[in-house]
Amino acid sequence: MVDFENGQVIATAIDKGKTHDFKLLKRSRLPLVSSQLCLADRGYQGFAKRHAGACTPTQKPRNQPLAEDEKQHNRALERLRVRVEHVIRRFKIFRIFSGRYRNRRRRFGLRLNLIAGLPNYELANASCFMQEVY
Repeated sequence: MVDFENGQVIATAIDKGKTHDFKLLKRSRLPLVSSQLCLADRGYQGFAKRHAGACTPTQKPRNQPLAEDEKQHNRALERLRVRVEHVIRRFKIFRIFSGRYRNRRRRFGLRLNLIAGLPNYELANASCFMQEVY
């Protein structure tokens, strides 16, 4: 989960083997406030039934084109979700998701949270990092 305002990682969830993100979300039982807006991608199609504030893209019906207002809704959602995708990109820089994890499985969650803390720390101290660059 990512905070939309500042792009910080709020929560991470892991499971053994290949598990879909939506299944992890259901198992984690994170307390979601009904007034909270949750932007999700197409993998979370049933999320709107569980959470009133869920916003997922509209799927195209089989053998029919998508209506123009639904296309505009999907584009607007993509423009908002791009911030979340940038946070995911920051995770992938550390290559913990890109290949097979060959270390101790018990420590995977700890390492994932440490890696999540690095971009969070960078965002919190962005002014310090910018001064060093210039």
